[in-house]
Amino acid sequence: MEVQAYLPGAVADLVAQSDPLGSRILAISDEWFAEAANLTTPTPPITKPGVFTYAGAWYDGWETRRHNPAPFDWVVFRLGVASGRVKGVEIDTGFFNGNHAPEVAVEGCFRPDAEEEELKNPDFKGWTTILSRQECGGACRQAWTLAQDTEITKQAFTHVRLCMFPDGGIGRFRLYGDAVPVFPQDVNEVFDLAATVNGGVAVRCSDQHFGTKDNLLLPGRGVDMGDGWETKRSRGEHIDWVMVRLGAAGVIEKVVVDTAHFRGNFPQKVQLFAAEGDNEPAADDHQRWVQILAPAKCGPDKEHVYEQKELQDVAGKTYSYVKMVIIPDGGVKRLRVFGRRQA
Repeated sequence: MEVQAYLPGAVADLVAQSDPLGSRILAISDEWFAEAANLTTPTPPITKPGVFTYAGAWYDGWETRRHNPAPFDWVVFRLGVASGRVKGVEIDTGFFNGNHAPEVAVEGCFRPDAEEEELKNPDFKGWTTILSRQECGGACRQAWTLAQDTEITKQAFTHVRLCMFPDGGIGRFRLYGDAVPVFPQDVNEVFDLAATVNGGVAVRCSDQHFGTKDNLLLPGRGVDMGDGWETKRSRGEHIDWVMVRLGAAGVIEKVVVDTAHFRGNFPQKVQLFAAEGDNEPAADDHQRWVQILAPAKCGPDKEHVYEQKELQDVAGKTYSYVKMVIIPDGGVKRLRVFGRRQA
C-alpha cells in the first residue's frame, strides 16, 4: 500500500532519512532498547528473532524503557526541507507487538535553526498539535490524513515532535506534506526547479517496482541502486515514465539525468517533455506535453547533461511540469531540472 495515494495531491516525506534529504534528530527523551534514528529508515522494518543486545531483544525501530515516569516519550526532528506543510502522518509499529506504543501524537513548531536549542526542553510550550493523540495497534501500519484547508494544514513547520504514550516501540515514522522552499531572491538565478528541497514532487509514474520515483529528486548521487527510481523488466516494445511537478514554474535551461550505480540496468534512451499550467496534465495528454528532448542514448553510472544545444522549445517558455520517459525500462538515480523561476 502506498499511503501517499490516499492523500490530497502529490506529497513528499518531510522527515525522509537524514543522509539524502537533510532531516535530523534534535533531541530524544529515551532510546534504551532501539535508536530513534531507525524511524526514518526508508525500507520497511525487519526482524531478527532470538538476537539480543546488551539492552535487550534487537528491534528495528525506536524503543524506550518500560515504566516511563513522564506522561510520554518523544523525539524531536528538524525537517529535511526549509519548512513544510503537513497533510498526513504514517506510523508503522513494525514487529513491535506487546511492546508497541499504545498511542501517538505529533506536534510541530516554526523556529529558526539558531533558536532550536529550546526545543530540547521537554517543557517547551511552543508546540502546536498536528495530529492529536491516536490509538496504535501492534505490528501494523497505520496512517491519518489531516483535514485540508484548516489552520494546521496551512501552517508551515520547521520541527516536529513525535510523542508516544506512555512508552514502547515504533518501527517507522513518515510525515507527508509539501515543502515550503526558500527561493533565490534574484529571479535570474538558475537553480534546480525539481529538487524536493525546492518544492518539487514526483507526482506519478508508470512503475516503481524496485525503487520509488520520490528518490529522483533527492540531493546528492546516493549510495547504491536502492536509492534511485527503477522499474521492472519489460518484454517487447515498451516505455516507462515519471511526471514531476516543479517547485516553481520556470524557464528550463539545463536538465541532468543521472544513472549513478545503474550499470547493467540503465535505460537505453531517455526522452523529456514539459507542460505549462497549474493543473496536472494526464500522462497521455499529447496536446499539453511538449517534447523538450528527443530520445537520447543513455550510458551506465553517468550524469547525462542536456543544455540549450540539446533541448528544444524551452527558450522563453515557462513550464510547471516535466515528464521523463525511459526507453524501454531501467533505473535512474536523479533528475535535475535547472532553470529560472517565473518572475
